[in-house]
Amino acid sequence: MNSEKLLAEAKEVVRDLSVRELIEASIRNGEGTFSDRGALRVTTGTHTGRSPKDKFIVDTPLTHDIVNWDNNQACTEETFNRLYAKCEKFIKTHRVYVKNVKAGADPSYQIRVKFINEMAWQTVFISQLFIKTDEPSTVPEDFTVISLPDVMADPAVDGTNSETFIILNFDKKVVLIGGGLYAGELKKSIFSVMNFLLPQQDVLSMHCSCNEGSKGDVALFFGLSGTGKTTLSADPHRALIGDDEHGWGDNGVFNVEGGCYAKCIDLTEDSQPEIYRAVRFGAVMENVVVDPKTGAPDFSDNTITENTRVAYPLNYIPNAKIPSRAGHPKNIILLTADAFGVLPPISKLTKEQAMYHYLTGYTSKVAGTERGITEPQATFSTAFGAPFLPLQPLVYAKLLGERIARHETNVYLVNTGWSGGPYGVGKRMKLAYTRAMIHAALDDELGEEGWTTMPMFDIAIPKSCPNVPSTILNPRNTWTDKNAYDQMAKKLAGLFIDNFKKLFEGKVTDDIASAGPHIDD
Repeated sequence: MNSEKLLAEAKEVVRDLSVRELIEASIRNGEGTFSDRGALRVTTGTHTGRSPKDKFIVDTPLTHDIVNWDNNQACTEETFNRLYAKCEKFIKTHRVYVKNVKAGADPSYQIRVKFINEMAWQTVFISQLFIKTDEPSTVPEDFTVISLPDVMADPAVDGTNSETFIILNFDKKVVLIGGGLYAGELKKSIFSVMNFLLPQQDVLSMHCSCNEGSKGDVALFFGLSGTGKTTLSADPHRALIGDDEHGWGDNGVFNVEGGCYAKCIDLTEDSQPEIYRAVRFGAVMENVVVDPKTGAPDFSDNTITENTRVAYPLNYIPNAKIPSRAGHPKNIILLTADAFGVLPPISKLTKEQAMYHYLTGYTSKVAGTERGITEPQATFSTAFGAPFLPLQPLVYAKLLGERIARHETNVYLVNTGWSGGPYGVGKRMKLAYTRAMIHAALDDELGEEGWTTMPMFDIAIPKSCPNVPSTILNPRNTWTDKNAYDQMAKKLAGLFIDNFKKLFEGKVTDDIASAGPHIDD
């Protein structure tokens, strides 16, 4: 689809502004305000997070047989064309901001993306989140993203679920976004595009953060929102490759993006100094409550949402590695926040167990986070990123398994959730302990006094870890009521078993299927 033809009919096209110029335009347009440290602060209205029920992939001969329609919503070409026509009509009477960026730090797999945005502040966001380029936006792109929050769908006419729409058309190489301001949709739409393109080039696309030690040892951190991906990868002792989206090809690991998009609820300088200090001019804060007079952010205030965010470029982290590429991972950390208080704070997995837990993608929601949740609820998301995976899950799993075997990568399961009881009884694992356990794993200092096997889950628990009390390493020992722990462990194991059976029975080899929890009579 010819984006320049579309832009030729626009009322006004503003191209290739610098970040400073875009921030000035955002303030001038009334789109946002400054915080006390110069970060641009915006609010996103009714949408303060992603809208998965409003995301679609156009069903065409190109996508029909390879997209996992059990996990993705289809829409027709007619729906896409109708909404594209609405966007086209809107652009004819409005100003748009245009910017070219790149996705993929490895030039072998890089794509050029042209963003056409209604909002100047969203253009600041993509300028900081993706990889910058000196090329003008008139250069032809590989993919186009059109984001027009004021364009609304009519569900009765357009076949959408609401006024909001995020539609990926892989034939025309266009993403349409309308009816919502949340900038995460721009970021994740391109991640979905890369998750479609990279595996077809024999590259594993990953929802993970990544850092590198002084000896060149690379670590990946997989995990769903709230498990600590961004926090744990921002380590002053290791170089940051990226906090969220990566590819793993023949040349090693590379960041898909050029920036970070960190949750900042309860952010403090003591707990996360690198992220806290990145909240400055050039950063974009979404839905953070600020003092109306001073502009000082109150990161503990969740009045608008728990999902407060800050976006900033990688070079705002002092030890970021740019270009953001590294070698093949020596270690992989699978993060979970187990609110049942069952899983150990760290355990080592076999290759088969790694595949099982990667396919399972477990974490949990806690009481009070959503209406109707009164006790911990298990959440399973394949590859720790199911909403962004267009292809069949075993495509990604096969690529991971091959790479773990080829590079003899160690895999650990790390629980950043609760210890001593479930949510409401136990306590959240201390960040200092989690950091110490991860450092020990990465430095080959874990389990120097040996390992023990956790019943039902059959995962290896270290008997010791430097700078961590040995009493917390085995979760059963932290519960006062051992029988209650056993019953909770049995409950969680059953949830794992039911989920895996529903999604993967008969689809994976026996060694992977049998590598998960089991309940013996």
